[in-house]
Amino acid sequence: MSTPPTARASGTTPEPAVGSLDGRTLVPVAARAAGQVGTDTRFRYHERDGRVWARYEGGDIVHGHLVGTRSGDRLDFRYVQLRADGTTASGHCVGRLEALPDGRVRIHETWRWESGPGSGSSVVEEPPRGDGPRRVLG
Repeated sequence: MSTPPTARASGTTPEPAVGSLDGRTLVPVAARAAGQVGTDTRFRYHERDGRVWARYEGGDIVHGHLVGTRSGDRLDFRYVQLRADGTTASGHCVGRLEALPDGRVRIHETWRWESGPGSGSSVVEEPPRGDGPRRVLG
């Protein structure tokens, strides 16, 4: 999604299609390789004044944090995580927010490791309502 020319020219940011991420839990929609986030990983997001942060864990991830910024429907953040094998990893990600027809949120992510080689793309989204109990992270 690109910024309309009028918004760029005036220096304003268009109204985002997705409301605040604060308090939302998102999950990956596809499995990943060992040592990366997977369908068992849960991200608990917070947002305030253009700042975004989240805690995540599950699957091969013992403990992870991300911190960054939001402008409209764009996210830019860095992440760091502790894996079950005791190793740590960090990287950079940019994301595009999407409002799903049923009101849930989806994020299309493009990421790259900074602690080692590798890059890719992934999708996380709010689980469907009534999709069983979800562990809430603080």
